[in-house]
Amino acid sequence: MKGKRIRSAFTLIEVLIVVVIMAVLAATIIPQFTDSTKEARESSMVFNLHTMRAQIQLYKAQHNGKLPSATLAEMTKGTDISGANGSTYGPYMQSIPYNTINDNNVVTETTNDPAVVGDVTAAGAGGWLYNKTTGNIWIDHADYLAK
Repeated sequence: MKGKRIRSAFTLIEVLIVVVIMAVLAATIIPQFTDSTKEARESSMVFNLHTMRAQIQLYKAQHNGKLPSATLAEMTKGTDISGANGSTYGPYMQSIPYNTINDNNVVTETTNDPAVVGDVTAAGAGGWLYNKTTGNIWIDHADYLAK
């Protein structure tokens, strides 16, 4: 009578089946991580936009209706009631936050309100569009201008 043969390794077919299953799982999971990264960047950008809008309104309220300049430089330092350097009010932000889609925090002045696609900097490489006469601010990217 022959004894049972004991296998000590996987067959080629078993290994191939496992590799195919892992490839199918990877193909379905990896795109979800890519989408979640993009969504996180968009969410962070919109949060930064809302924060800046709120801080601009606070600046306006504390400076008798006067808005910050086109560069928003007054938002990152202490100012007096006239907006000059001082220590009465602010700073409202440590620095101008980055637009996480463009990785840029440059503020570009616009005269349109609301901003239009023509205001967006070349290839959407800027950070923010700001109208210094109305105090409104937008994302400097054609796809997110309406946010």
